[in-house]
Amino acid sequence: MPEDLRQALETGRHVRVDTLVRLRWIAVIGQTIAVLVVHFALDFTLPLYACLAVIALAAWLNVALRVRFSVTQRLPPDRAAWLFAFDIAEIGVLLFLTGGLQNPFSFLLLGPVLLSATSLPPRMIVILAVFAALCSSVLAFYYYPLPWDADEKPLQLPAVYIAGVWLATLLSLGFIGVHAWQLTEEARQLTDALAATELVLAREQHLSQLDGLAAAAAHELGTPLATITVIATELERAIEKGSPLADDIVLLREQAQRCRQILGKLTELSADAEPFDRMPLSALLEEVVAPHRDFGVDIKVALTPHDAAEPVGGRNPAILYGLGNLVENAVDFADGTVDIAADWSSEDVLVTITDDGPGFAPEIMDRIGDPYVTSRRQRRMNVGSEGGGGLGLGFFIAKTLLERAGATLEFENRAAPARGAVVRVRWSRGEFEQLPALAY
Repeated sequence: MPEDLRQALETGRHVRVDTLVRLRWIAVIGQTIAVLVVHFALDFTLPLYACLAVIALAAWLNVALRVRFSVTQRLPPDRAAWLFAFDIAEIGVLLFLTGGLQNPFSFLLLGPVLLSATSLPPRMIVILAVFAALCSSVLAFYYYPLPWDADEKPLQLPAVYIAGVWLATLLSLGFIGVHAWQLTEEARQLTDALAATELVLAREQHLSQLDGLAAAAAHELGTPLATITVIATELERAIEKGSPLADDIVLLREQAQRCRQILGKLTELSADAEPFDRMPLSALLEEVVAPHRDFGVDIKVALTPHDAAEPVGGRNPAILYGLGNLVENAVDFADGTVDIAADWSSEDVLVTITDDGPGFAPEIMDRIGDPYVTSRRQRRMNVGSEGGGGLGLGFFIAKTLLERAGATLEFENRAAPARGAVVRVRWSRGEFEQLPALAY
């Protein structure tokens, strides 16, 4: 995986300081209001100053975070985990002072764990969940009495109820935590995969635009070089033959002419490349297949003859990379042969890629093309695909690029007794022939 992409994906696990600070201020304000309302409005007796001291400690830490870190800075997962652990401990202490698990706010222990499930790695989420479960277990046995009206008999909840609250807290930590992590992880994987797709396509676009940049440079530099050549020629005529500057002026004129010749070649290369911005389907497939012919697998390209003329489309980076990735995967898993068949009519264009390898795993047939879904066993050859091994991210990129280019993809395994995978890529003929060379 490219280093810049790897760094971007790792940064996605970091937690923004401003987000943490804002959420924790909401918690501080809510806890303060709850304590004051219970003590003064409801006239329940509770250790007010001890509760306010714990809340003040959380507020002080929030102020320290704001001073120490900038608003846009992101905390690495280990530092964020410590902050979430502090939040669990702070809520645990408040519950210890106000009735333990008898307090209806005891389910707030879930909050930091659920927030961590949206941003931290699984290992740290498990550690925080275990810490929250430990706090809940301690609070089931050790706590100050639940604040109650002094004129009435203190409320004594049965032990079976406390056990039920404890069990519900633990089950909620497990079930809701796992569910939140799974949803967030799927969204993160999709975002990371799309970022990788954009990066790959940007690189393909950059390579495709080099010819245009060369032509532009030749055009822009042509006029000043012509002026330099004219002036050098006039100086060469005007200077005396025995002057010590004569040789330098001749050298200047010759080098200026040499620069013009080089720019002329660049212009010719760009002009020669323009016809290849559009090419017939057979030439496009040959360009896709060429880099994969030297890996010990026989690649056969077959064109089905038709009365309709062969379709001609743009030399589109999305198609080149998408089909190239599908061919690469077929070569990786084929036992000896990869067949590529091109078929067309006046309505559509079809490219079918077939190999004689193990085929797609049946249990993931419905999810082929999702990011990080590995559909076959370990790759037989490691040829450095952008997306890693096993039809995961690389296959997702190919599918995304081809669909952006107007294609639809179908996946299946060859009918028994034959072995191998079949991928069909289909375009509307009109859409295929209208694809520009550099668009996506």
